Amino acid sequence: MNLRQAFVFACVVAAGATVNAADWPQWMGPQRDGTWTETGVVRSIPEDGLPVKWRLPISGGYAGPAVAGGKVFVSDYVAESGDVQFNAGAADVRTGKERVLCVDSKSGEIVWSHEYDCDYEVSYGNGPRVTPTVDGDRVYTIGAMGHLFCFNAANGEIVWQRQIMDDYNAKAPYWGVSAHPLVDGDKLICLVGGEGSAVVAFDKNSGKELWKSLTAADAGYSPPSIIEAGGKRQLIIWLPETINGLNPETGERYWSQPLKPDYNMSIMTPRKEGNYLFASGIGNVGALFELATDKPDAEVVWRGTSNNALYAANSTPIIEDGIIYGCDCRPGSLRAVRLEDGERLWETFSPTTGDRRAGHGTAFLVKNDDTYYLFSETGDLVLAKLSPEKYEEIGRFHVLEPTSDAFGRSVVWSHPAFADRHLFARNDKELVSVSLEE
Repeated sequence: MNLRQAFVFACVVAAGATVNAADWPQWMGPQRDGTWTETGVVRSIPEDGLPVKWRLPISGGYAGPAVAGGKVFVSDYVAESGDVQFNAGAADVRTGKERVLCVDSKSGEIVWSHEYDCDYEVSYGNGPRVTPTVDGDRVYTIGAMGHLFCFNAANGEIVWQRQIMDDYNAKAPYWGVSAHPLVDGDKLICLVGGEGSAVVAFDKNSGKELWKSLTAADAGYSPPSIIEAGGKRQLIIWLPETINGLNPETGERYWSQPLKPDYNMSIMTPRKEGNYLFASGIGNVGALFELATDKPDAEVVWRGTSNNALYAANSTPIIEDGIIYGCDCRPGSLRAVRLEDGERLWETFSPTTGDRRAGHGTAFLVKNDDTYYLFSETGDLVLAKLSPEKYEEIGRFHVLEPTSDAFGRSVVWSHPAFADRHLFARNDKELVSVSLEE
């Protein structure tokens, strides 16, 4: 082994010590892009279904699981009083406790748990919305009302904690704090809200504020993301009225463009392909931006109309080879849309609502090699091929029952995790592990 080979080998070993390809340490996977890279996984559904390894009773919530180091992390809500109305026009007033659970991924046994008092005043008040974020030996969680924790992942010891709504004199969004935090170097970047603190970067080791930026009475629901464009790393923050590119080290704003969905529902993470950035939301509000190559900036290429694009709600689309694949909040279908001009190519309700039109039809898209693994609001895992020409379903397996309600139908609206050749999914009653090993 020569010096260069030794150096490459050392880098691979070092990377493997901190990043496990079989882990799903945060929302939408290791890179927050819906890409799953494990091999040796099923490409079809056997006639007798998939093996369910374990089921663990849990309580309410939309927060998806994260999996790292042989542990599953998930949050829920144990209500003591008050009911969930499933009414978008009214807030639920409830008392109870939010919990963070750490579960052995092989056995389904609880390793540790932490609970704290938390009164709710949010619409669709089932429970927490934010998927835990695992970074090394730490796990970060945010509750629906803004309780931010950093735990020792091994034993649940609290490293630090904050109540970010109180700290910044902000109000939790109408549907609860939902934007999954982003670890970037030594920073933990969170949406908060308020005067000058719509987005805040905390020291991930201590919880100390590093910087704050932008103003928004309501910070919305869109998770922060990092892109590279114009020769700079840029932090993309979509607030209910504007989409912004910031310097992730300081919070300085590089550029801003108006993009205002109905009801402050900036939800999806803006997606980049090449020099283009796409974002959309309810109310036929969406746009494609061209990112400058010589400086951090963005200009509008097209804005959506009622006859083109797709308007995302609960799930973030995937863009592949110039085609956007994602779920349209109205009428609730999975759509393929051409990126360059927003032309709609096809739509289907099969993997979202099960062949019927319904508002906010949802499927969470994850891609592994040439196969899409879609987790439907019906509680089904759907395997499919997606192309500009068509949707081709390979098979499906019913994982768990939809236990929440949306517009008169039963749904499960929680992003699953794919780790260790398994699917980990939750509803308001159980956390489930299903083997996907071929």
